[in-house]
Amino acid sequence: MFHRSQRVMLRPIWPEDWPGIYEAINDETVVRNLARAPWPYTPADAQAFACLPRKTDEAKFLITLPEAAGAPVVGSIGLEPLDGGRHELGYWVARAWWGRGIATEAVHGILEVARMRGWNRVSAEHFLDNPASGRVLHKAGFAPTGQTALRYSRGRGCEARVACFALDLADQGDGVSVDLLDAA
Repeated sequence: MFHRSQRVMLRPIWPEDWPGIYEAINDETVVRNLARAPWPYTPADAQAFACLPRKTDEAKFLITLPEAAGAPVVGSIGLEPLDGGRHELGYWVARAWWGRGIATEAVHGILEVARMRGWNRVSAEHFLDNPASGRVLHKAGFAPTGQTALRYSRGRGCEARVACFALDLADQGDGVSVDLLDAA
């Protein structure tokens, strides 16, 4: 499946994408805001990420900019299943692309994918020292749950406090108009 919005293309991750992934994520300021990515991030980590098996109950995409020269990899976004029919949102954007609304546009896009797949409840977290991610979640319609928690970050090598958010897609209506294409 592919998803296209005004500037952003969400597309499947293919094994040959690992060099672009490595180039985009190999930055400690990016990795420290993620729970699962290790630091230092190696080419082998990018290869392993690019080769992860696809599961039917999740959605994982590369964030690319098809109008930019070479349609660069600028990040990744995904929804993974949790208990109770919920999905957890995770994303990152390369530092060179921060502050341009790309994360917000990508989050809106993956929420459209979730609606199309019939997933109604999405949760998300951001590390408290990364308020920019909280702003992205607010813009996408997520509401703070009023809870914080400790979450281990492989990039930091320790636990850090996160703010918890939730979004009920059934309460949001249709959202943003987008093009969805199935990949064979």
